[in-house]
Amino acid sequence: MGNWLLPEGFADVLPAEARRIEELRRELLDLYRTYGFELVAPPLAEYIDSLLSGTGSDLNLRTCKLVDQLSGRTLGVRADMTPQVTRIDAHLLNRAGVTRLCYCGNVLHARPADLLSSRELLQIGAEIYGHAGFEADLEIIRLVLESVEIAGVREARLDLCHPGVLQAVLDADPAAAPQADAIISLLREKDVPGLAELVHGLAGLRGDTLRALLALPGLYGGPDVLAHAREELPSLPGVSAALDGLQSLIDALPHVAISVDLADVGGYVYHSGVTFALYAEGWHDALVRGGRYDNVSRAFGRARPATGFSLDLRKLAAGLPPAERARAVRAPWGHDPALTEAVRSLRRSGEIVVQVLPGHEHDQDEFICDRELALQNGAWTVKAL
Repeated sequence: MGNWLLPEGFADVLPAEARRIEELRRELLDLYRTYGFELVAPPLAEYIDSLLSGTGSDLNLRTCKLVDQLSGRTLGVRADMTPQVTRIDAHLLNRAGVTRLCYCGNVLHARPADLLSSRELLQIGAEIYGHAGFEADLEIIRLVLESVEIAGVREARLDLCHPGVLQAVLDADPAAAPQADAIISLLREKDVPGLAELVHGLAGLRGDTLRALLALPGLYGGPDVLAHAREELPSLPGVSAALDGLQSLIDALPHVAISVDLADVGGYVYHSGVTFALYAEGWHDALVRGGRYDNVSRAFGRARPATGFSLDLRKLAAGLPPAERARAVRAPWGHDPALTEAVRSLRRSGEIVVQVLPGHEHDQDEFICDRELALQNGAWTVKAL
């Protein structure tokens, strides 16, 4: 095995791509600042019990663990920055009103999400704390749409769900509660035959509950799915509230391509309200995921309404057209004070100036030098090549 080989699920990012990722990071963080989001930077690792508070078992499986040599306690390398940002809001900032926080940093997964996913992500996201109304969800979704538009993503589609639909159905029937985990697992895997076999074998299950659970996998498609859901699902307050919340978002986004999937229960334990995923051509999986998670901050001693989103900048960049090499000005190497000042002036104006080191006049692979700094009539002048 060569010393240059990397572990499975890891990859180097080469110059042109790294530059584009960094430019995207700056553009998006600048965008979030215009919305009033403040940047925070949690640590890469922290005690595992704090890192996983309120997140459920999925994040635990993705988290790399190690023993802290100073304290002897178990540390976790973050697999998701959202719980850390929630801790900052609930425990450190401790503000009474609305708080908008954004972040960007590397996260590590113990195992990839799927065969095509990386184990090291550059996660960027934004969260709103302190407002339980749909207005916060709408602001987050608008920020998502503007984020991908800035990045150059075209024909994006927003997929909506609400775990409150399934929650209301399960809570209304005591016979369903003992099998809640199994039902959620089968819905997550879209295993319709397995779901039918399970619910038909549950003793004491109400007829409307059985019909609702079997209907959920088929309740996906355009916004008209909500009308079908009102016909097929029981008239429970929780179901009506969830469908009304989804309808409010759809009405507020008339020019956005929206689909609904009421069986998308991937974050069932974690999320408490509207959830969403953004898909676009060029990416095999959701490009952005987010939603409401009002219960997570309880683990930090202070319940706060919360909604937000995150995405992987490396994944975002990988689906865009190949990054092009940057254009630059080629300049000779020398000690002429006038040359030094000309190079400095160009760089201060934002130009890339590559001074050719002696003996390497034909070795400029990293940039496209389409101009040259040359001495003409006693003055250093930029001319086209």
